[in-house]
Amino acid sequence: MRRNGEVLARYDNLLTRVVDRRDAIQQFDDFLRKETAWLTAPASTQLHLAEEGGLLEHSVNVATTLLLLRDALAPDIPTESCVIVGLYHDPGKVGVPGKPYYLPNPSQWHVHNRGIRYIVNNDVVHLDIATRSLYLIAQHVPLTDDEAQAIRFHDGKYIPKNQSVAHREVQLTRLVQYADTWAAGVLEARVPESSGARRIAAI
Repeated sequence: MRRNGEVLARYDNLLTRVVDRRDAIQQFDDFLRKETAWLTAPASTQLHLAEEGGLLEHSVNVATTLLLLRDALAPDIPTESCVIVGLYHDPGKVGVPGKPYYLPNPSQWHVHNRGIRYIVNNDVVHLDIATRSLYLIAQHVPLTDDEAQAIRFHDGKYIPKNQSVAHREVQLTRLVQYADTWAAGVLEARVPESSGARRIAAI
């Protein structure tokens, strides 16, 4: 529970960096917290942070990494854009109100032998995660074209259907693609607590 409290504190601190669209983001945050599995959803079925609260932790890690990349490589990108895209690139993983996207895996054999701790809820109408993420946030928060592209294509070319954006990515899209893979593959990898990567995750 202590770790969950720390993640939530980091999340709330990032939200303070949204100024121009503060009211809209507050409305979206209220919706996520009160009507969806935002605070409890895992980040994946087994690959990274497949645990309660994993999605929130992953979102905070991506936003934090994205801000570091922005400061180093593209300081003209608004900080607010980085916070919004970083925190809300993946809310499609909450599913919809009353229907979480991930459910605990009822097969203990798969949990213990394959590490597949969650399954996808087939009662949720199919949309790819990035499209559902864009659908959910766009109902509450006005987005720029760059932000919309960054959310929709944050998985980059790891997803075959994303080939259409190849060589057409705006800077924000390129940065969030790297921030996402860095968070999932490095910060959230199972590494010793003393490693530099784990320390960076706590920034």
